[in-house]
Amino acid sequence: MNILLIGSGGREHALAWKMAQSPLVDVVHCAPGNPGMDQVGPCFDVAADDIDGLVKLALQIEPDLVVIGPEAPLALGLSDILRARGFDVFGPSKEAAQLEASKAFSKARMTKYGVPTAAYGEFTEAAPAKAFLRKMSAPYVLKADGLAAGKGVVIAETLEEADAEIDEMLSGKFGSASATLVIEEFMHGEEASVFVITDGEGAIFLPAAQDHKRVGDGDIGPNTGGMGAYAPAPIVSEEIMSRVRREIATPMLKGMAKDGMPYQGVLYIGIMVTAEGPKVVEFNARFGDPECQVLMKGLKGDIVPAILVAATGGLKGNEEAFAALLELEDFQPTATVVLAANGYPGSYEKGSVIEGVKSAGALDGVTVFHAGTDVTADGKLVAKGGRVLNVTASGASLREAVDRAYAGVDAIDWPGGFCRRDIGWRAL
Repeated sequence: MNILLIGSGGREHALAWKMAQSPLVDVVHCAPGNPGMDQVGPCFDVAADDIDGLVKLALQIEPDLVVIGPEAPLALGLSDILRARGFDVFGPSKEAAQLEASKAFSKARMTKYGVPTAAYGEFTEAAPAKAFLRKMSAPYVLKADGLAAGKGVVIAETLEEADAEIDEMLSGKFGSASATLVIEEFMHGEEASVFVITDGEGAIFLPAAQDHKRVGDGDIGPNTGGMGAYAPAPIVSEEIMSRVRREIATPMLKGMAKDGMPYQGVLYIGIMVTAEGPKVVEFNARFGDPECQVLMKGLKGDIVPAILVAATGGLKGNEEAFAALLELEDFQPTATVVLAANGYPGSYEKGSVIEGVKSAGALDGVTVFHAGTDVTADGKLVAKGGRVLNVTASGASLREAVDRAYAGVDAIDWPGGFCRRDIGWRAL
């Protein structure tokens, strides 16, 4: 079968790399792809948010399956348009993708379906938002309602900080994404991510992962799109996973289907493991980045049958068979370290030369996924994004996986970049 994969980041490189290993797959086409994905299959220079261009490309190459990696095309309704054209698509409808595209929509659904989450308020004006703050205690969690590239969440330690942030957000700090603001109570506990592959009825639960959102060692500094991740996450015990299934995933999927917006694709459940049990921090409508990288690297089995059945239906009652194809019981401990451009998540320079990536990828257990890279006319690999490379490694233990990943990092010569040096610290 032929697959068209939409996206150009580390998440998509990992998906392309994993799907290409399937005996079911002949070729993985990528749009727009990146230099790493170009080594997996042909790449087409069509942006992930160019809906018309992507539809035209799909009609041209006629893939048997379309896999949508990032959130933007999902929020723009690409899956609906392609399904209407007769394509099988892995990715939720525009309506269902509101679980990520609108924090307010997501919180309202959780409230309706009885899913445990933080108390919240929704605001479009500063005065009532500030009044709501004064009913809560510090720290204060403020979220842009819409998509903000993983940077739309601010945790303010004081009322003064929170008041100022309210003014900035509602004045366009994140553009139209923060025209509506969600304020939540702060939940105490440890965060983790659970990924559910689903056709809207049946569900396959992948190993839980933890990412590192803040830019600095020890989880300090501003939030980023993710500076590293590891799986499995020990904080998500069998009991916690069972509660996530029973109290969160099942009521969400049943509720969405009952309300006429069945969820197909992968449901990313960001949870806080609190003293009372797991509560939802957020839902996303796609694989996490960089969590996807550790999941694809750690899975020994074939991901394609699970992705295909999620796109076409028939998973309910057959979950065990598809889980067996994934070989979930043999998942290898895996870690990924993000190499980012100096200055990220603020302003950063583009075009700095990167060397040693092939040497890193040749190390035992190491795979380097490209995220924000480009190739010059004379063949040099250069940085063109904020998060640039994902040095990913598996091992017999998480300690070995982390050590291998950092050996890969140290094999790369890139003065223009940096990384965190404590990935996996919670588990280790």
